Amino acid sequence: MSKFRKKGKKSQPAVNTASLPDIVFMLLFFFMVTTKMRETTLKVINVTPKATEIEKLEKKSLVSYIYIGKPIKALQGAFGTAPRIQLNDAFKTKEDIFQFVEMERNKRVEVERNLVTWSLKVDQKTKMGIVTEVKQELRKANALKINYSSKKTDKIVN
Repeated sequence: MSKFRKKGKKSQPAVNTASLPDIVFMLLFFFMVTTKMRETTLKVINVTPKATEIEKLEKKSLVSYIYIGKPIKALQGAFGTAPRIQLNDAFKTKEDIFQFVEMERNKRVEVERNLVTWSLKVDQKTKMGIVTEVKQELRKANALKINYSSKKTDKIVN
């Protein structure tokens, strides 16, 4: 008869890591596809006012934003503390709005060009003078669909 030998403790087999790179790349691809990067870098302080009666915009792809407010602290040395207009990633003057409107319209398909909504994201402490000037320039550029961005609140607090 043969003898059966017991071999000490048997170790567990090592975990197969062959599929690990596939999993890592799959996760990386998932996050690259689902993450939305911020389109513009804010250079102005932008705390929008609160409102009770607001409506959501239907198609966010048809919205172009104009930011108005004081420059952020890092840029106040160069640009001062007066309210500024930010179009895309740069400070512009009211005279540049017509060109900005034309450029934004030309980015879109011809059918959507007249459907663009111009959303004004204005800091709550900004005076209405600069906002009125921007609206006048938008009228000159025939950009008549204007929206004011705000945050929703249940009741207005003075």
